[in-house]
Amino acid sequence: MTVSQVSRDGGTIAYEVHGAGPLVVLSHGMGENRAAFRHLVPLLVAAGYRVASVDVRGHGDSSPRWPTYAPAAVGGDLLAVAQALGGGPATLVGSSSSGAAVVFAAAEDPALVSGIVQVSPFVGRPEPKPLMRAAQAAVLRSPRLFGLFHRTLFPCGRPADDAAYRKEMVAKLRGRMAAVRGVVAPVEPHWTARAREVRQPVLILMGTKDPDFPDPGAEARAARRQFAVAEARMITDSGHYPHADQPDATAADLVGFLRVTARA
Repeated sequence: MTVSQVSRDGGTIAYEVHGAGPLVVLSHGMGENRAAFRHLVPLLVAAGYRVASVDVRGHGDSSPRWPTYAPAAVGGDLLAVAQALGGGPATLVGSSSSGAAVVFAAAEDPALVSGIVQVSPFVGRPEPKPLMRAAQAAVLRSPRLFGLFHRTLFPCGRPADDAAYRKEMVAKLRGRMAAVRGVVAPVEPHWTARAREVRQPVLILMGTKDPDFPDPGAEARAARRQFAVAEARMITDSGHYPHADQPDATAADLVGFLRVTARA
């Protein structure tokens, strides 16, 4: 495994690349790292794609401290990776909190982005009750508690190597919890304010059992409505990370979408 770096805002963004073909750039959710896509990457490579999996700023092997973790800045990081890999055009895939970043990137540089995929995106979230808010605050300050929380996002079963992945994830979070809080901190503009500017193909992927949403299907449809043209697909018996708990089904939907972006 070769880890590459691209310079951004006084820090560096880490990524690794596998395969050959049209470029796909993967960005993970809060607290995770590029290994979140360890089961999806080989499937996309086998389908004929060049896949770059990125450590979001403050996470994994990227620099630990940044002046901002706003999705617009993370989107700029993804564009910088695509530029470093020859200028694309690239399809950008954002999981959870990174689903906002790919929208900003597509709106900012349409020539560099051929399409975007939001996996389990958040259109909006009601204000939690005080007890829940206190629990969330604790989780976002403790790598160990975050690891326990992360485990709950797999209600339909976990990958066979999940325990080992989570142990490494928690270890990498030490000294980096400010970044975890940063990528989910409320900022303006919200990604929904830029969504109508996106003219590239858009795919929303959501697990049917995603525990982060009372009604995952409704959330997927709400995300789809933010764009001028978009498609939403549900991954059966999947939680918040379909690329981890249902990688084959996720890859099938992604490859179908990637063929659309190639024609576009």
